[in-house]
Amino acid sequence: MPFPRIAVLARALALGAALACAALPASAQKPRPIIVLDRIVAVVNDEVITRNDLEDRTQFATLRLRQQGTPPPPREVLEKQVLERLISDRVQLQFAKETGLRVNRIAEQNKLTLPQMRAALEKDGVPFARFREDIRNEIIMTRLREREVENRIMVTESEVDNFIKSRQGQEGRGDEYSLSHILVPVPENASPEQIQARRARAEQALARLKAGGDFRQVAASFSEAPDALQGGAMGWRDASRLPTLFAEALQTMRVGEVSPILRSANGFHVLRLNDKRGSTVPVIVRQTRARHILIKTNELVSEAEARRRLASLKERLDNRADFAELARLHSEDASGAKGGDLGWLSPGDTVPEFERAMDALNPGQTSEPVKTQFGWHLIQALERRDEDMSRERQRLAARMALRARKSDESYQEWVRQLRDKAYVQYRLETQH
Repeated sequence: MPFPRIAVLARALALGAALACAALPASAQKPRPIIVLDRIVAVVNDEVITRNDLEDRTQFATLRLRQQGTPPPPREVLEKQVLERLISDRVQLQFAKETGLRVNRIAEQNKLTLPQMRAALEKDGVPFARFREDIRNEIIMTRLREREVENRIMVTESEVDNFIKSRQGQEGRGDEYSLSHILVPVPENASPEQIQARRARAEQALARLKAGGDFRQVAASFSEAPDALQGGAMGWRDASRLPTLFAEALQTMRVGEVSPILRSANGFHVLRLNDKRGSTVPVIVRQTRARHILIKTNELVSEAEARRRLASLKERLDNRADFAELARLHSEDASGAKGGDLGWLSPGDTVPEFERAMDALNPGQTSEPVKTQFGWHLIQALERRDEDMSRERQRLAARMALRARKSDESYQEWVRQLRDKAYVQYRLETQH
């Protein structure tokens, strides 16, 4: 049954109309044409989605598809797809609201002024208020995904080791795929009849593709993935960051080929391999082993005083004083206890000012006082080497791949569970 707030609202509207008619003289109670300003097309928990909401979002989806060169599917098909996306978004936004997530300020970083952006949007038929609300909602859902899914994902060192040793980690290393994707999800605890109906939908989509249908249009018509209205495009993905199910299917596919139906815990999938590329070039990095002495500035130590003290130490070093001993006595950095030793440094490990001064030194040479955001430094380069960072890069890539895989799978499962728990009542079918 409908939620109380909606039921009360409906009864109040009906009662108000009846009282208004009763208050008129009999002669004045003539039939008048009914002008429908808006209608409810779906109820999601205690909120409604209206026909105007659906019209606005369908118009925007049609515009985006045409801008991508994708022919929009038939109107009734696109409306159903858009309505499902609205419902999915609404249950997430409701959860965000219930659990206290808000976005109070949206940073605008673009090359257009606000009036120029408004004019450009309205020229394309997109109301600026709707665009602003969509951007706000997207940010909320991104923060929600970070909080409820990504921040809870853990990747252990043993998982990284096992991944690198695995067949996918060895054979797929360096391969990247440009993919498109169709997802037909299956509800949690679905009955055999529901599973069969979902499979039939996936088979219908695959049949359209085999008959020469445009993948982007078929995805917009059948897929229920977040990227459906972008033609199912997933962009370039490293093989190691894909679910094992996808990676294994792609290894035998040719560019332009469409996969058979793939079954996962989340539902049925169809992939298209748009392109493929490999990258197995070793990563050689010039490293410097360095040490430093740091003097920080504060209320008691001015810039000039810090520089003067380091100039004095530099003079002592030029006269063969021991750098490590001076660092232990004078440096205000944690490395002072180790004689100022910073170990082997790769590009990007330090701030730019420090790195530029260090790179300009020959091994054994000490810099003049150098200023950074941390204070004033004396820097000494001890030795240099060219190091193959492929192994470190491989471990980092493996960790990122595992996080991405876990994130995608966990997010899809979390959204499905949230959607299954929501009360949804469809009213679209009766309004055509």
